[in-house]
Amino acid sequence: MGAHSDGMSTGITEGFSGAVGGTPLIRLHALSALTGCEILGKAEFMNPGGSVKDRAALGILQEAEASGQLKPGGTVVEGTAGNTGIGLTHLCNARGYRCLIVIPETQSAEKIGLLRSLGAEVRTVPAVPYSDPANYVRLSGRIAEETPGAVWANQFDNLANRRAHYGSTGPEIWQQTGGRLDAWVAATGTGGTYAGVALYLKEQDPRIRCVLADPCGSALYSWATDGTLKSEGNSITEGIGNSRVTANLEGAPIDDAVRIDDPMALRTIYGLLWQEGLFMGGSVGINVAAAVETARRLGPGHRIVTVLCDSGDRYRSRLYDPDWLAGRGLEQPQRTGTALIP
Repeated sequence: MGAHSDGMSTGITEGFSGAVGGTPLIRLHALSALTGCEILGKAEFMNPGGSVKDRAALGILQEAEASGQLKPGGTVVEGTAGNTGIGLTHLCNARGYRCLIVIPETQSAEKIGLLRSLGAEVRTVPAVPYSDPANYVRLSGRIAEETPGAVWANQFDNLANRRAHYGSTGPEIWQQTGGRLDAWVAATGTGGTYAGVALYLKEQDPRIRCVLADPCGSALYSWATDGTLKSEGNSITEGIGNSRVTANLEGAPIDDAVRIDDPMALRTIYGLLWQEGLFMGGSVGINVAAAVETARRLGPGHRIVTVLCDSGDRYRSRLYDPDWLAGRGLEQPQRTGTALIP
């Protein structure tokens, strides 16, 4: 991923690709004060495509180009809940490829609309489990096979995803903290961000605790805690959680796991907005709430790093709309003088 490294010293990057990565760590003051720990968020919403998925998208394209699979004028096909597709479409525009995205129709209108605005060919499909051949990920793989000159990005099981984070996100966090951190906390959909960073940090210091955050409705919490893939409840968060262990997650170190429900995730993202000025997406609520729980488990005086994946702009009609929330039995948090996270 070294594209951004040369540019960082001069302030000039090589195109869109060169602007991917190099994001700051943001100290979350209110939550750090609440826990007595230092809670830091990697500001991945500051990537040029607006999310952490820019890194995976770039890594996947670079490896496909290097192997000769992806040729000039080719097509990139992917099944995505949104952000990887957005990153891929930006990069395909910049590198001269077509982009075809298969997305579950349950995803936010903002993300689907943005993909179309960016110029992707977008196919919305019913949301069905991975075990169903019509699942969006499996369908995207078949479309890639049938399309001349196409490559399947396959973000869930293509290890270029976690290699991108092993090669960039992990080293950045290590450098930015001066090698002084006690825990890495992240939710996982594909497994790329969590696993790539966890593998890198454990190599630098085996004492760093790697904590998997998971929403309700995902089977990964039970897998991490007792080895069985079983899910409980459901969640409004998009793009994280899974019913299976992906190739990217396979073999990644997991020292602990935290399950976060929707009311807690909502209180967290509203708290980040009102107390930190950060307008964040739903998976950030899972990540930051799990970082707070990890701080409680470790006790005061520790430094914990998590991911601020994307902005709330992609979820305004859902997470920030009281009627949409009420329709799902959830209450919109109200602004008060007290901390939202008890």
